[in-house]
Amino acid sequence: MSFIEAIIMGIIQGLTEFLPVSSSGHLAIFKNIFHISTDTGLLYDVMLHIATLAAICVVYWKDVKELVINGCCMVGLWILNAGIWIGNLFRSKENRKPFKAVITTPYRRFVLMILISTIPTGILGVVLEKVIGSASELLILPGICLILTAILLFIADRAKIGDKTEETASYKNSLVIGLAQGVATLPGLSRSGTTITACLLSGFSKEFAVKYSFIMSIPAILGAMILQLKDFTAADFVGGLFWNYLAGMIVAGLVGYICIKTMLVIVKKNKFTIFSIYCLIVGIASVVCFFLL
Repeated sequence: MSFIEAIIMGIIQGLTEFLPVSSSGHLAIFKNIFHISTDTGLLYDVMLHIATLAAICVVYWKDVKELVINGCCMVGLWILNAGIWIGNLFRSKENRKPFKAVITTPYRRFVLMILISTIPTGILGVVLEKVIGSASELLILPGICLILTAILLFIADRAKIGDKTEETASYKNSLVIGLAQGVATLPGLSRSGTTITACLLSGFSKEFAVKYSFIMSIPAILGAMILQLKDFTAADFVGGLFWNYLAGMIVAGLVGYICIKTMLVIVKKNKFTIFSIYCLIVGIASVVCFFLL
């Protein structure tokens, strides 16, 4: 893969990861139409996702920091409670110690919601892993999924807006949104479009819907990275490819940062229709090209 191709793919990833048009679908279509080989299979795709993950952490730095701090506190309390439970097994009923409260702040509730969403995402990600790898080599599945994305975005623009935040959203909402994110691992089905639509239909406020959608992607991206990188060795990074990949990552991260800020405006103003039309056109064109090429 040349330097220019790496930069173009970085731009595509940065633009389409956060705008509701499916980064995986566009990358798959781009590689199929122009016969681009990344030389290391899914490695470059994973590296691009790492770059856009960095963009999420920059935009939502305060929230990410608080979630990490509170998450560590929760782990410590769970371990402490496990110790109390074991100790209580050897105490009389009158001398048993009470358990420590764990979910005591909105951020800790937010952490638990993210964990609940991650479970179905992880399960579906593992189940669909082989399908995702083979589907990316064809034009028809990304095309069909882009058409589905267009339908979801059309629905999102017309969804009744709620006011749920981390303090009032239910754990059942988190589970449903996690399932939506898991299904959105299919190339062409926009992760941000699918999860934001699920958030809005669950009654989330617009701002919290965007925040939840992007922050919940962090463990999903990290999980995908671990699954993919275990198959690679240092030999995959040798030569000029490393610098090409690094340049593409930097571009993806910078463009992604701008697009996250853009999505906050788009959701507030209910401007999904234009993306719905775009996904419909690209999806239909991809399906047609599959049968003609």
